Amino acid sequence: MATANGAHLFNHCGSNSRFIHFTSRNTTSKLFLTKTSHFRTPKRSFHVNNILTDKIHHPITEQGGESDLSCFSPDAASITSSIKYHAEFTPVFSPERFELPNAFFATAQSVRDSLLINWNATYDVYEKLNMKQAYYLSMEFLQGRALLNAIGNLELTGAFAEALKNLGHNLENVASQEPDAALGNGGLGRLASCFLDSLATLNYPAWGYGLRYKYGLFQQRITKDGQEEVAEDWLEIGSPWEVVRNDVSYPIKFYGKVSTGSDGKRYWIGGEDIKAVAYDVPIPGYKTRTTISLRLWSTQVPSADFNLSAFNAGEHTKACEAQANAGKICYILYPGDESEEGKILRLKQQYTLCSASLQDIISRFERRSGDRIKWEEFPEKVAVQMNDTHPTLCIPELMRILIDLKGLNWNEAWNITQRTVAYTNHTVLPEALEKWSYELMQKLLPRHVEIIEAIDEELVHEIVSKYGSLDLNKLEDKLTTMRILENFDLPSSVAEFFINPEISVDDDTETLEVHDKVEASDKVVTNDEDDTGKKTSMKTEASAEKDIDKKTPVSPEPAVIPLKKVRMANLCVVGGHAVNGVAEIHSEIVKEEVFNGFYELWPEKFQNKTNGVTPRRWIRFCNPPLSAIITKWTGTEEWVLKTEKLAELQKFADNEDLQNEWREAKRSNKIKVVSFLKEKTGYSVVPDAMFDIQVKRIHEYKRQLLNILGIVYRYKKMKEMKAAEGKTNFVPRVCIFGGKAFATYVQAKRIVKFITDVGATINHDPEIGDLLKVVFVPNYNVSVAELLIPASDLSKHISTAGMEASGTSNMKFAMNGCIQIGTLDGANVEIREEVGEENFFLFGAQAHEIAGLRKERADGKFVPDERFEEVKEFVRSGAFGSYNYDDLIGSLEGNEGFGRADYFLVGKDFPSYIECQEKVDEAYRDQKRWTKMSILNTAGSYKFSSDRTIHEYAKDIWNIEAVEIA
Repeated sequence: MATANGAHLFNHCGSNSRFIHFTSRNTTSKLFLTKTSHFRTPKRSFHVNNILTDKIHHPITEQGGESDLSCFSPDAASITSSIKYHAEFTPVFSPERFELPNAFFATAQSVRDSLLINWNATYDVYEKLNMKQAYYLSMEFLQGRALLNAIGNLELTGAFAEALKNLGHNLENVASQEPDAALGNGGLGRLASCFLDSLATLNYPAWGYGLRYKYGLFQQRITKDGQEEVAEDWLEIGSPWEVVRNDVSYPIKFYGKVSTGSDGKRYWIGGEDIKAVAYDVPIPGYKTRTTISLRLWSTQVPSADFNLSAFNAGEHTKACEAQANAGKICYILYPGDESEEGKILRLKQQYTLCSASLQDIISRFERRSGDRIKWEEFPEKVAVQMNDTHPTLCIPELMRILIDLKGLNWNEAWNITQRTVAYTNHTVLPEALEKWSYELMQKLLPRHVEIIEAIDEELVHEIVSKYGSLDLNKLEDKLTTMRILENFDLPSSVAEFFINPEISVDDDTETLEVHDKVEASDKVVTNDEDDTGKKTSMKTEASAEKDIDKKTPVSPEPAVIPLKKVRMANLCVVGGHAVNGVAEIHSEIVKEEVFNGFYELWPEKFQNKTNGVTPRRWIRFCNPPLSAIITKWTGTEEWVLKTEKLAELQKFADNEDLQNEWREAKRSNKIKVVSFLKEKTGYSVVPDAMFDIQVKRIHEYKRQLLNILGIVYRYKKMKEMKAAEGKTNFVPRVCIFGGKAFATYVQAKRIVKFITDVGATINHDPEIGDLLKVVFVPNYNVSVAELLIPASDLSKHISTAGMEASGTSNMKFAMNGCIQIGTLDGANVEIREEVGEENFFLFGAQAHEIAGLRKERADGKFVPDERFEEVKEFVRSGAFGSYNYDDLIGSLEGNEGFGRADYFLVGKDFPSYIECQEKVDEAYRDQKRWTKMSILNTAGSYKFSSDRTIHEYAKDIWNIEAVEIA
C-alpha cells in the first residue's frame, strides 16, 4: 500500500517476520526470526522447532507481541505508487518527463526494494546458522538484463505490467531500456550466471565473486570492413541493481620484495598498494525468498594518493598515476595481452579477484567464529570453486594469508587449502590452459612465487616417490608434463637420482623440508647452478656424458633457453580436492589426455559435472508462448523447477493439436525476430523460412568457417539452377550468425568479415530472393539470445570433435524445441542420447579419430573432396567482393606450418556436413515430422537444467545444504 506522501510500503511477510526451513542430514527444522524495529535499537529473537516432533509455536517478540505471519504480495496500485516515488525522489533523470529510460530506472529501483528485504533476510539467516557456504569465483558473469528475470522470480510480472500500464508504459518496452551487464563474453560467464540463479532457487547458501568491468569486453559493430570494437557503456548512467559497500574493502599489493623479519617470518613489503571495494548485486531465486549476492570488486586508491603538488606543478598525468593504475584493472574484460603491459594487467586482474575474495571470505569466517577461531574448521564452513584457471591464484594466496598473516605452519595451511578449493576445467585447448611467465609473476607477486615453488617441489618428490621404479625416461616424461613449473631444473636430490641410476627410490623416500624455507627462512626455492653460475639441466648433463663417451668433438651451438613458465591448470589440480570436467566426453578427455598423469596419481579427485542452463530465463521468461503450451500439456507449472516433467511431452509428440500450437508458438517468435533483424541490420527476411542459427564466440575450432562455406556451396548450386528448380531442391533458409571475435584474434575477425561479405552478396541477389538470406547480428549478447533462440528451427554446434568442453547454447536451443546439427563433441553427445538419435543431425569425424586425421594430413595423404575445392575456388574468384581471402582460405591448405594444414579439419568434415544438410532439408519439408522432432528435443532437454548440475556440485564437491527462507 502507499503512504500519503507517495512512498511505498510493500506488504511482504518478510518485512517484520522471517521463517526458515532448514534441512540437515538427521532432522528438518523450521527457524523463525522476528525483528521489531524501534527508533534506537532493533531487537531480534528466534526460536527453533523440530517439525518432526514439535508443534510450531508462533514466535514472540521481546516486547511480548505475537508476529503477524500473513503474507501477501504487492498489488499494481502499490507498485504504481512505488515507481512514482522513485521517479521523483531517487531520480537519475530530470523530473519533467517520465520517458522510457526514467521509467526503467524507477521500476528497477522499485523491484530492488522488494529484493532488499529478502536479501537482508537471507544473510541474516546465514550469519545466525553459521552454515557452510559455497563461493563461486569467476572472471566472467554474463548476466543479461535483470528486470524481467527479477520480477518473474518474485512472481510479480502481471502486477508490474499493470502498474506500468497505469503510468502510460508497456513492460516489454521498459525492460528493453536495460543494457546487458558487460561482465562476461561467452559460455563461461553465462554458465556462472545460470549457476547463481540455480543456487538461489534451490536455497543453497552461496556467493558469486567477480570483477566490476567498467567497459566490458567490447561493443561490436559491423561495418564494410568487418568487426569494429568500441567500449561498452553499460555503467555510463549507473546500474540500479548494484549496491556499493563502502565499508567492505581490502588492500591488494603488487610488486615489492620478500624479506625475513626478526621473528623468522617472511614479509612481503613495499611495492604498489591499491584497494578493492565491494559492489553487490542481488540474485533472486524463483518462488523463494532466498536472494544471494554477486559481489563485484572495483579497484581504486585513497584520495591521499593523488599527488596534489605534482598536479599544481602542471604534471597532471604524474599526479593521477596511482589512480589510473588502480582504476584500469577493472576497465576491460580480457585486455589484450600481446604486450608486456597487457600481460601484467591480466595477472593483476586475476590476483585482485582472488585476494579480495579470499580476504572477504576469511573475514566472514572470523566474524562468525567469534572468540573461538579454529582454522582447521575453515573447510567445514567454506567451499571455494574456481571457474576455470583464472582464479588459480586462490591457492598460493590462501596459503600466504594462512602462513604469513594467521601464523599457521606449512602443513596446516596446505591441508586447509586442499580441502577448501576445487577446480572446474573448461577447455582442452592448450592456449586456454593458462601458463604465466615465471619472470613476470616473480616481479608482480614475489611471495606467491616462493609458495608455488615450494608446492612444485613437494609435487616432484611425490611423483618420484610414486613412480621411482619406472624407466627413467618415463619418469622424466611424467615430471615434465606434471610439474607446475615448466622448463625448470629439478631439485638437486632428484636431479642426482637421474644422473646416477644406482640410487633407488621407494615409497619411504624422505621428503625434503621445503616448508621451513617458506615459513621462516630467507632462502627461497632456486634452480641449481654450475660453477660458472650458468643454469644446468638434467638433459644437458646427460647429453654431455654421451658426448664424452663417444670422444667426438662437438661444435658449440647457440643455446636456446626456453622461457620459464607457471602452469596454472597443473597448480589447480595439485592444490584442490576436486577436478571436474563439464560434459561426459570432456571429462574422459581430461582424465585420459589433459591430466592423465594426475588422474593416475589421484583418481579420486576427478569427476564429471555436465553443464546446465536455468529453465527460468531460457524457457519460462524468454519464451512465454512455449511455456504456456508446456504448462497446458503437462498439466502443471512445476516443470520450471522440476524439468523432468518436460519428458511428459513425449507421449503427446504425435498429437495434431499440440503440433499446431507448437508451430504457432514458433512462428510468433520468428515474427519478432523478423522485426529485430530489420531494425539491427536492415535486412528483410520472411518468417516462413527455416531459421538456421549459429551464435557463439567466433573461434576457428567452433567452425563458423565450415558453416559459411556450406552456405557458399548452397548459394553456388542455386545459381547454377533455374529459379523453379532451386525452389524445388532447396528449403528457404535464413542463416543467422552472431558472436564476437576477440579484438586481437586476426583469423576470427577475417571469418566475421567473410560472413558479412557473403551476406551482402546473397541478400542483394534478385535471382535468389527469399530462398536464402545470410545475416550477421551485431553485438550478440544474452538479450539477443533470448530473442533468437525461441525462434530457431535449426542450430549449429559443429566444433571439431574433442575440442568443445561442453557448450551451453546447445542446451538452450534444445529446451526451446530447436533441432540441432552437430558433431559428437561436448554436451552434444548427451543431448543426442536424450532427445533421440533420429532427432539430431550428426556428421563429421569423432574425437578418437582426430589425431590420426591430423597425422594423415601431415604425411601428405589427405585428398580433399572436389566440392570443397570447388567452393574455395568460387571464393577466390571474387564472387563476394574484392577483399583478398588468401590468408583465410590458405589456412585450409598445405600439410604443415603455422596457420596452415587445416588444423580444425574443415575440409575433412565438409562433404559429411553438406550431405547432412540435405537430410535437414528433407526433414523440414515434412512439417509434421519436423514438429515432432522439435517437441522431442524439448522433452529430452530435461537433463540439462543447471538445477541438476548445482545439486551435484552441492553434494559431491561442496558438501553444503539448502536452507529455505519463507
